[in-house]
Amino acid sequence: MFHSGEIYAIILALLFAVAAGLVGSFALMKRMLLASDVISHVALPGLGLAFLFHFNPLLGGSATLLVGTLLIWQLQKQTGLATEAMIGVVFAGSVAIGAVLTPKEDLVEALFGRFQDLSLVAFLVGAAAVLLIILVIFRFRDELILGLFAPELAAATGMKLERLNLYFLLAFSLSVLVGLRFLGALLAGSLIIIPATTSRRLTNNLSHFLVVSCLASVVAVGSGFAVTRYMLPQISPGPVIVIISAALFILSLLKKPAPA
Repeated sequence: MFHSGEIYAIILALLFAVAAGLVGSFALMKRMLLASDVISHVALPGLGLAFLFHFNPLLGGSATLLVGTLLIWQLQKQTGLATEAMIGVVFAGSVAIGAVLTPKEDLVEALFGRFQDLSLVAFLVGAAAVLLIILVIFRFRDELILGLFAPELAAATGMKLERLNLYFLLAFSLSVLVGLRFLGALLAGSLIIIPATTSRRLTNNLSHFLVVSCLASVVAVGSGFAVTRYMLPQISPGPVIVIISAALFILSLLKKPAPA
């Protein structure tokens, strides 16, 4: 039987899957999917400090994620270089610092995550973060699309594209932060990358694209928890979730890709 702490953790993981599907869909359209994998590594220095000084790893991860996101945004504004380039610069430094700071005995958990029961307060905080991500995506959905496909028109209408990019980067980083608990810094970005890519193989309709991406993410998370609970209890759910997500992508290859 599931107890309350375990139920809270599973529900939050499924909610995170929905948020990851939405964020990943827009990240794919903005051609910054790989940024999710890189941004998750920006949390490593904070995780390392948290393990080193014995405080909540998510607090440490959130601090460095926020600083890294703002740094990426500012560097992009100041240099005019692509977001991917700025993320790469911050990524390299973050991985090196994180590797130095994280105690060896905690490195596996920092990289791959660990399933933990949640208190009601932790669940409510995590659920609020997920709902905020979903609200931001739907609130700025039209602006994101316009800024992506018609940036000149968006600028002509007075849209603040730099501010819009910041909002998306923050939602992006917040989704990675929620995923750190289950997937760790190494895999948290995977649930943003793979389901969106799977969905794009199956449809080019925007609404369908968002729905299928979320469904693929939820199926991977739900199946991963089921497999590790009933079949492989000695294994952390994170790697299994990513393997199932990758298997869904491989299955999507059997279908003729949707036209661009």
